[in-house]
Amino acid sequence: MSFDRLIEKIAEKQNPTVAGLDPKLAYIPQYIKDESFAKYGKTLEGAADAILTFNKGLIDELFDIVPAIKPQCAYYEMYGWYGFKALTETIAYAKSKGMFVITDGKRNDIGTTMQAYAAAHLGTTDIDGTEVEAIGGDALTVNGYLGTDGISPLLDICKNGDKGIFVLVKTSNPSSGELQNLEFKGGETVYQRVGTMCEEWGKELPGKYGYSGVGAVVGATYPEMLTELRGELKTTFFLVPGYGAQGGGAKDCEGAFDKNGIGAVVNSSRGIMCAWQKVDGLDPEDYAKAARNEAIRMRDDLRNVIGEMKLG
Repeated sequence: MSFDRLIEKIAEKQNPTVAGLDPKLAYIPQYIKDESFAKYGKTLEGAADAILTFNKGLIDELFDIVPAIKPQCAYYEMYGWYGFKALTETIAYAKSKGMFVITDGKRNDIGTTMQAYAAAHLGTTDIDGTEVEAIGGDALTVNGYLGTDGISPLLDICKNGDKGIFVLVKTSNPSSGELQNLEFKGGETVYQRVGTMCEEWGKELPGKYGYSGVGAVVGATYPEMLTELRGELKTTFFLVPGYGAQGGGAKDCEGAFDKNGIGAVVNSSRGIMCAWQKVDGLDPEDYAKAARNEAIRMRDDLRNVIGEMKLG
C-alpha cells in the first residue's frame, strides 16, 4: 500500500515532513529567472523553465533528509501547458531521487469524470491499448464533498497501482469551521463524519503498519481537533498543513502521531522554499542550501516533540 512506502521513508529518515513545492516567481532567485528568460523570454515557457530549475535545486538538497514533496497543482497550471509540463517533470525528478510525491490537486467529481482524474494523477491512460502514466504522483489530495460517488473511482486505481489519497477533513484555513464545524443532531460535526467515512473507505486499502491508503488532511492550526481525530481515526494517516507560515508549530502537531511516532506527515511550503530570503547576506545561489537548513531545523523541531519514529 502506498502509505506503507511513505511510512518506511519517514522511519528511515526519522523525519515526518513533506516539502511543499508551491513556487511563485517571487520565491525564485533572480539569476535563475534571468537564465530562463534569456532562453524563452518573459513568457509562460520562461516562467515554467525557471520553476523547474528552482525545484530541481531544492530536490537535490532535500532528497536525503526529507521523505516527500507536495507540489500544489495551481502554481503550475497558472503557466498553462508549460507549467503542467514543469509539474510532471518535477514529480518525475523527485521520484528518481527516491522521494514520495503527494500531488495537491483537491480533485472532486463523480463517475467517469473522477475516473479520468484518478487515471491522470495516480494511474495510467489507455492510448489505443497501450497504458501510459500521465502525471505519476504517489498520492492525491481530494475533496470528499460529493460523498462515496467521488471516492469510489479512486479506490481501485489506488489498490491496483499502489497509490493513496488524502481526503479534506479539517483543513487549516481560518474559515474552515463555517462548514466543517457544523453539527448534526446528536452533536457529531461535519469533519468528524467525513473522518469516519475515511475510516470506512480505507477498509478497501489496508496497510501493513495499521494505516490504510485513505488518509485525511487535518490542519495543525486546530491542535485540539487534530488530537481528537487521531484518537477517533485509528487507521487513517494524516497530512498536516499549517506548520510554519500559517502559524502552527511542532507542539500543535504532536496530537497527530501515535505512540510509535507514526501516523502523520507535516507540510511546510513557504518556510522551506523561501528560507533563502530570510538569511541576511546569503548568496542567492545558495537558496537550496538554505532550504536544506530549514528542513533540518523543522525535522529536529518535530523530533523533539514526537520522539523516535518506529515501525511498530
